Amino acid sequence: MQHINLSYSWTPHQAQAQQRDQISPLRNPLMDMLQAVRATGSIAGAARVLDLSYRHVWGELKRWEQVLGQPLILWEKGQAARLSEFADKLLWAERQAQARLVPQISALQAELEKTFAVAFDPGSHLLTVYASHDDALVKLREHSARQSLHLDMRFCGSVDAIRALNEGRCTVAGFHAPLQPDASTLTARTYKPLLKTGHHKLIGFATREQGWMVAPGNPKNISGWHDLTRADLRLVNRTLGTGTRLLLDQWLQTHKPASLPTGYDNEEPSHSAVATRIASGHADLGLGIASAAQAQKLDFVPLTQENYWLVCLKSALDNPAVIAMRQVLQSPQWQQQLSQQTGYRLNEQTGRIQSLKQCLPWWSH
Repeated sequence: MQHINLSYSWTPHQAQAQQRDQISPLRNPLMDMLQAVRATGSIAGAARVLDLSYRHVWGELKRWEQVLGQPLILWEKGQAARLSEFADKLLWAERQAQARLVPQISALQAELEKTFAVAFDPGSHLLTVYASHDDALVKLREHSARQSLHLDMRFCGSVDAIRALNEGRCTVAGFHAPLQPDASTLTARTYKPLLKTGHHKLIGFATREQGWMVAPGNPKNISGWHDLTRADLRLVNRTLGTGTRLLLDQWLQTHKPASLPTGYDNEEPSHSAVATRIASGHADLGLGIASAAQAQKLDFVPLTQENYWLVCLKSALDNPAVIAMRQVLQSPQWQQQLSQQTGYRLNEQTGRIQSLKQCLPWWSH
């Protein structure tokens, strides 16, 4: 069986409008050549119809005969060029495919045109964002798209997101830190080498809650951080490099329990994945955000509040896409939507540029 590859191309808008009702969106150059040979009875005639050179058409037909291992044209000297039986079957198969697939291909064509229209729209902007997993950021992506700001968002750990920013793989990174960061915490020691005063700028996003996600009704009576020491509980953890893992590891380093919690090595890449593990009964508790617990109909035990920050290089503050993002963040429509998100609240920093020293005063110690 032959493998089929699909591709697409652009045509000028005027030419596209003229041809839309005449030419199928499902095109293949070989089929066009075979149809032209059949219609004109010669290679030269096919070349004229297709506005190609005789040499090109002849060479392509010969090449395809070698690729397919079958004759396409009956080359009889002094006779009109005729298609072989194999070529006739190819054209028949193509007509069958057209009859079945053109409606779907036309829909796909329309969707491609709609999507690519963004690239040709001078009023739209694209912003590449690497960020720690956050449900409100997903909502922001949906909301900003309606404002012609398209967020190419990739979720990863907070540490990996900032590293991606420093390596030039994104324009904005998203991470989270405690409301009152202390210079001695694991979070501070991890972020400090990655963020430089005078080089990075913070943009306020939101304040959110982190806590234990637990089974509905909280049957294990989980109430606080101290439950990490209980031998009867199974933890599901976040991966290294995530801000949530830093919070949990900081508590363990500070309180030094006799042993690591059961399930400490069971890791999941996102809040939603942790919630799914608990909802399926494979774990009793996991650290995460309230909205992820709500999505899986879990109970939520609040533990701490934190700021979720967006960060960019100082040199990117004049980037039109960054400016557009800040405008969206400060708009009443977005702020109303964020205030309705479970476990989140607005703060006076939302959408505003903040200095590292003022908000994360680790450099003064």
